[in-house]
Amino acid sequence: MTRDVGRMADSNSSRNSLETEILAALWEQVPFPRLPVDAPSEIRDLVIDVENPKRVYGIHCASRRYNLQLLIEKFVHQLRHGCGFNACTTPSCFTCRKRIAGKTPVRQYSPASARTLAVFLASQDDADSRLCPHLPPPAGPSDSMKSLLFGRRYFESNDAASTANTNSGSKSLKGPGRVVSKGGQAPVPGNSSLQAGRKWTGQTHNAQAKPGPPKSDSSPSPDPTRQVLIIEPSVSKDYRSFAANVFGTFAFKMLEWLTPNNMQAMAEKVEAVRDPFGVTIGSETQATTSSLGDDSGGTSPTTSSSMPELEKTTVRSSPEVHRFAPPGVSSRSEINGLHQRAPSEHQQLSNPNPSSQGLPPHHRRNSSTRIRTSSVSKAHAKTVSEPLIESIKDENGPLSPSIHTTQPEKASKGLIRPPSTIVRSALGDADDRTVPETKTPEPESPNFIDHFPQMDGASGEETLSSDETTRSLATTDEKQDTLTSDSVDSPSELDSYLPQSLSRLNLQAVNFICDVLQEDSTSERHFLEPPIVTGSIKRSSSRLKPWKRKRKSHLAYPQDLKVQWKLFAEQTIFHVLSDPQALLDSFVESNGMVDSQTLWYCMLRLTRVAPSLVFDSLWIALAGLFAPPKPLYSTRSPTSKMFPRPQRSFSNAEAAGLMSVCFHALVAAVPLVTDSRQLNDMSRIRAHGLSLTGGGAVARPPVSLCLQYEDAFTDDMALRLARRLLRVIPTRRHFDELVELDLDPEDRLEEPDVLETLLSHLESSTQSILNFSKAERSLHEKRIPVLLLDWARAVMLHEWEGKPEISGDGPFGGALSLIAAMYQKRQSLLLGDVHFRAEYFGERLDPIQMPVSWLSFTSTRQKVHLLDYPYIFSPTSLVSYFRAINFSRMSRSYEESASLQNRINSIVAPDSLVTESHHKNVLLDKLKVPSAKYLILDISRKNVLEDCFDQLWRRQERELLRPLKIHLGEDAGEEGFDSGGVQQEFFRMAIAEALNPAYGAFTIDDRTRMTWFQPASVQPEWKFELVGLLISLAVYNGLTLPITFPKALYRKLLHEPVTELHHIADGWPDLANGLTNLLEWNEKDGSVEDVFVLTYEFSTSMFGKPITREMEPSDWTSWPQFSEHPYSTPLSADNPDEAPAVTGDNRNAYVSDYIRYLTDVSVSSQFAAFARGFHTCLHPKSLQLLNPSLLQNLVEGTQEIDVAELRRATRYVGWDASHRAVQDFWSVVRRYDDGMRRKLLEFVTASDRVPVGGMANIQFVVQKNGEEEGAGGHLPTAYTCYGTLLLPEYRDKEVLRERLAMALENAQGFGFA
Repeated sequence: MTRDVGRMADSNSSRNSLETEILAALWEQVPFPRLPVDAPSEIRDLVIDVENPKRVYGIHCASRRYNLQLLIEKFVHQLRHGCGFNACTTPSCFTCRKRIAGKTPVRQYSPASARTLAVFLASQDDADSRLCPHLPPPAGPSDSMKSLLFGRRYFESNDAASTANTNSGSKSLKGPGRVVSKGGQAPVPGNSSLQAGRKWTGQTHNAQAKPGPPKSDSSPSPDPTRQVLIIEPSVSKDYRSFAANVFGTFAFKMLEWLTPNNMQAMAEKVEAVRDPFGVTIGSETQATTSSLGDDSGGTSPTTSSSMPELEKTTVRSSPEVHRFAPPGVSSRSEINGLHQRAPSEHQQLSNPNPSSQGLPPHHRRNSSTRIRTSSVSKAHAKTVSEPLIESIKDENGPLSPSIHTTQPEKASKGLIRPPSTIVRSALGDADDRTVPETKTPEPESPNFIDHFPQMDGASGEETLSSDETTRSLATTDEKQDTLTSDSVDSPSELDSYLPQSLSRLNLQAVNFICDVLQEDSTSERHFLEPPIVTGSIKRSSSRLKPWKRKRKSHLAYPQDLKVQWKLFAEQTIFHVLSDPQALLDSFVESNGMVDSQTLWYCMLRLTRVAPSLVFDSLWIALAGLFAPPKPLYSTRSPTSKMFPRPQRSFSNAEAAGLMSVCFHALVAAVPLVTDSRQLNDMSRIRAHGLSLTGGGAVARPPVSLCLQYEDAFTDDMALRLARRLLRVIPTRRHFDELVELDLDPEDRLEEPDVLETLLSHLESSTQSILNFSKAERSLHEKRIPVLLLDWARAVMLHEWEGKPEISGDGPFGGALSLIAAMYQKRQSLLLGDVHFRAEYFGERLDPIQMPVSWLSFTSTRQKVHLLDYPYIFSPTSLVSYFRAINFSRMSRSYEESASLQNRINSIVAPDSLVTESHHKNVLLDKLKVPSAKYLILDISRKNVLEDCFDQLWRRQERELLRPLKIHLGEDAGEEGFDSGGVQQEFFRMAIAEALNPAYGAFTIDDRTRMTWFQPASVQPEWKFELVGLLISLAVYNGLTLPITFPKALYRKLLHEPVTELHHIADGWPDLANGLTNLLEWNEKDGSVEDVFVLTYEFSTSMFGKPITREMEPSDWTSWPQFSEHPYSTPLSADNPDEAPAVTGDNRNAYVSDYIRYLTDVSVSSQFAAFARGFHTCLHPKSLQLLNPSLLQNLVEGTQEIDVAELRRATRYVGWDASHRAVQDFWSVVRRYDDGMRRKLLEFVTASDRVPVGGMANIQFVVQKNGEEEGAGGHLPTAYTCYGTLLLPEYRDKEVLRERLAMALENAQGFGFA
């Protein structure tokens, strides 16, 4: 909503001067937060003075509101009127719309529509970039002012002064429009902090007609009996229109009304109505008008139009604001968290009579900003009207705007400060003394003829009167600290009083500040759960003494001290959390970051008392991470001129620390869940893009918890922080790339990646200094990574535009980078593959076109593809993408062959140009292979593997990519139409023969029945390549195979290393257990040499003889092959006689080398040939979609068959599931063992494996095939191509069991029924 604080300021001197004037005005108006007198002594060591106006929270909020109003004004002007530049290219500019439309009529946006779009554009992160560069500064009032009518209203009498305040700021629906009464009213709510230094004038609610030079005390004041009315005529609204009923309210209209141009216009009209003859205005209004210049720059004070200087009058806090707060809460409005303002201190109402005297004025000193307040306030040469007024809001709807017209009075060279905050706080630091407070009489104001109660725009409900609200906040303790005018020694003494804040935070300070805000009921209203941290959630350290305020428990706590504590707490939070260095000082210790759980607890406390302030401050602090690191500023670096030198740059370690604080703040915003299972369930719901779930595969947690999650992950301030936080990741990595490209290696600073440092903090097992239980620590270790992934997905869902190509250097790209880094460390972070999935994207992307287009997509730093991060998709989606790629390649090969065949047929046709039959035959013979539509293999059952190898040998790649057709056993008279079932039968037979250990190419483990390569095999490498090609053909055509390889094979096929014991645990479980025992052995129970008696060797068996070689650490080590040795020299002849023993010192190296020899060195040549064949039919990029487990399931399927799932997936033809024969069939199948179940599945589908995706991907049909009355009858048959079981209706279950078992035991061959 505002400009990036890290962006360089404009060098234009006039804009800098304007910014200085605005800061000077705010510096004199905003109340100064000071440490209250009852603060604990321990906190005083951390208190510092804040000399920079930009670091004062009140000034920061006022500037943001002012910039937002100017930005909306410019957007409204851009949308409705345009820039006037004929070549404008800004899409939202009206001039650009007219240029694109040409001669077509273009409809101008209405004021309400323009306001709606302007608010949206101004709310974006980088709103200034959406402004038209040719847009002139808005001149004069906006169109929203045209609907306002100004008039006068007179009072009945002057003897009911108290009623005037009761009706202050009232709004009524009278006559044809809304009436806003002006005069004799209370100050405008939402700006009490800016009005805290003003004197009460009796005209505080009149419009700012002439904020010009002050008049003397003897100047006559305007007649209080003349009240100015501002009327907005009523217009009919469509109650069904969201935009009309939201953006047409006063709350949003005031965003336009309160800009300097509109405020000046309203002030002139108000004065013109009050004094139609111009007796008291004269040239002063014109002088003020001339001072309100416009600027065409940005929206910050350095680039915005001139902001009128705030009037220096003292007022009390707005009663209307108190109406919205609970008892004990300050006058700040709690509705808008981003623009919340701290309330002014408890003040007394001065006499509106010009002759009344107040406290002597004084100046503030600010040495750091070089602002001379005397130059601003001197004789009020330049005045600034109040543009920072928020709308008056009721609890149920917005009220009408209020405009100030203060009576000019004699001004001095300073500011009359609220004494209860500044003077007494400073004196309290010295002696904590109590001084009586002077009281001034309440002002008298006339009463209206008609009573205008404040009405809600929607329901018409009356609100509390301002006097009642003011009295409700009056302190009940008459013995509270007060101050008289004698307490102020001199104006020079007040010059030394500056805003105060804590320099840093620690655990005690966080607990103390949050406790104070909770006890005083002055914390921010929010929707986060739990709303406050108390009871079992609250933690403290036994080594640190908690801080307590100095107060008497039997006395009511003074209201003004509550206000002071609120101001000081907000200033501290803003000052520390918005300063990167202060953040590092607070949460980084000498040995690194504070532990993760303590940091999370601190953020939990802070986000439950001021979440908007915390998120906004951290957002500001992150701007410092966009500054390039120091190596890029080296004079010898070629990139030194690319970036301006900032005041402070941060290393990757410091950046990771700041990011860790922000991530923990986001995690703390999520509702507390005490069950890890429920935490994972909520994560799965969010991964589907859902707020609530209706059941199915996703769990159903409580609805209240789902809504609390939705409140946290849709919080605007938290999402804005998350977007900037994730944007830091690609930026820091880009800086690292620039450092690596530096031409001078001496200037390079080798730093770890920012994400690596960040995740190492999460992996750290540092003990928390807080007294958390073991269960809470275990839950925290699971909570942080899961919620980090949830926040990354939340940003991805928020930023996604519906396309698979996304920006790599924005928040979306940063979220993907974070997920990728966490995926690499998923084991140490206690995460599974399911935690990384975001099914929302897979459910909305085209499963056919998207993966095919990805093959030709080249990812860059600016653009990446979602499929580059396959772990965010579900396994079912990845398999469908993988098969879509294969099907696309198959279709392309088929279409190319079909097209060529059509051209050949046209050439050899009888009426073609080629007339010689010999030429036609030669042409057909030469183009036979290119024009074939299918890859056809004629296989006999007697020589399955031999025929297969002969027909696959030296086939071209384009032939292998065509659809496969198998003719199996046709030489023996078998008849079968290959629609999938014949292929399954062929691959089952061919693979079983190829992997037969009798051939000496593969071995099968007796325990696990897993297949592995035979080291030093006697078979040539080309046979391994053909076996790999055979498996590749099966995968390419979507078939599963009856094989079982260890997962290490699939890791190697996907070019993933096999280095850990769990990588070989499934294939060699006994070996893995033995090596694990070796590593975990405690030598106190005996030395490794004596207990295990191992040598540093790797041994295998070949034809019953052991082959042993000493293991070497070199990667170039090779295993002896059978073909390299003469037949007379056995491989075992080179076995070493002695080898080094395995000791406690080298056992780790021994385990690593043994795994390398087992899975790589001993079978390197065989695996290399196998891998060449495996990759023949599969696109290399398509394999990137698969992980080892998914590839294993794709090749082998699942051997476990769940009868219940199979029954749910079965369809019936000729009968239904309730038929007696069907019930008997499932009763028999349910009693089958695993072997018989696999035979049944193979009998019906030609495969004994369940494909990836489960039973839902199997076609299993039970069809009625007649009735059999006797004990014999036909056997069951099956259409394997269609997954149909032809089952006769037998007499009883025993006959069914006998006939079905006979069919399964003798199932071989194909034929037509």
